[in-house]
Amino acid sequence: MQVKLYDSELKIMGVLWREGDVTAKHISDVMKEETGWNMNTTYTLIKRCIKKGAVERSEPHFMCHALISKEEVQAAETEELINKVYDGSADKLFAALLGRKKLSARQIEKLKQIVEEEDTDTEK
Repeated sequence: MQVKLYDSELKIMGVLWREGDVTAKHISDVMKEETGWNMNTTYTLIKRCIKKGAVERSEPHFMCHALISKEEVQAAETEELINKVYDGSADKLFAALLGRKKLSARQIEKLKQIVEEEDTDTEK
């Protein structure tokens, strides 16, 4: 993913990821309720997302469609975080996450399962 989305643009994308294709008016209504943004602010952000290639507009009624998935954005943002803050080391990020709070036995078991699945995938 070559598109860099800012927090405000991610809020717009969040509506599309949650609700699928919707009108700009609907996004504006949701953003007014969730953040207090007025219609002009929301429309400006939608247009930025369109210009960046993250959203596609169609007619009638200014329908909006997400062109990039939430998973793509999560992967790109995670990669950027690892490179920027953890010197490109995923294990440093993992260690930092584990050191932040006491994990429950269930959470630890879930993490072990994720690591084992990843290990199995790399062996293939």
